[in-house]
Amino acid sequence: MSLPLPARLGYAPRMPADDSTLLSSKGLRVSVPGRVLVDELELTLSRGEFVAILGRNGTGKTLSLLTLSGLRRPDAGDVLLAGKNIATLRRQQVARELALLPQDTEDIFPATVLDTALVGRHPHIARLRWESAADHDIARASLATVGIDDLAERDVLSLSGGERRRLGIAQILTQAPEIYLLDEPTNHLDPQHQLDTLRVFRRAADDGAGIIASLHDVNLAARFADRCLLLYGDGRWELGAVDDVLNETRLEKLYATPMEAVNWREGRLFVASGATTAQST
Repeated sequence: MSLPLPARLGYAPRMPADDSTLLSSKGLRVSVPGRVLVDELELTLSRGEFVAILGRNGTGKTLSLLTLSGLRRPDAGDVLLAGKNIATLRRQQVARELALLPQDTEDIFPATVLDTALVGRHPHIARLRWESAADHDIARASLATVGIDDLAERDVLSLSGGERRRLGIAQILTQAPEIYLLDEPTNHLDPQHQLDTLRVFRRAADDGAGIIASLHDVNLAARFADRCLLLYGDGRWELGAVDDVLNETRLEKLYATPMEAVNWREGRLFVASGATTAQST
């Protein structure tokens, strides 16, 4: 995979260059009936930063991403996009700055792969206007970035799960935001494409974007992220640099299973033993 096209087209950030904060939350609470999942979350996403969200199933990773995107109302607190409350902004305005990759995508109607990627350009297109030649160039380059440019004329309904996932990634690259919120971006992907996908977003972060991604693989988080947000599912959370928060003790509490750090090359691999422990309180 190569770098996403927007950077190569001379894409310029639309937010003030002297402000490194792209997205932040203040006192954010995420809950479901009868249970607080995340409480008083204070998170700041800066330019050039990749934050990985880790936690067991049901601890609020998806709901937190939906809340940060403005698609779900927080139970308390605020989400700020470029210093403005996201709830007060028009969705088209939000979509120009922020893209959300959902866990799964369902296609109801037939469409080509290229047309599906072009949906990412809609926040940038005025009403009653068609996509321009430049929009098509961006979409085709995004398809090339994820390695499916040869499928541009294929019906999206004919794609495999992994191909469809890569198309979803191409669509948000076509959107060309400054913030990417990714819900399990490696879902449905084989090991090589998992690595390729996270390399794309690591490079996007290095180019000035802000990335928040929920992941199930601790080792991928350790390899690509700058910071990790650990969600325990009972309101508690921890946020810190990868080297500070990813250790056997914290991960055992996070996943309720013994974890062992194994030396590998010049780093560490975390391996679950398979034995289940009681969730720490």
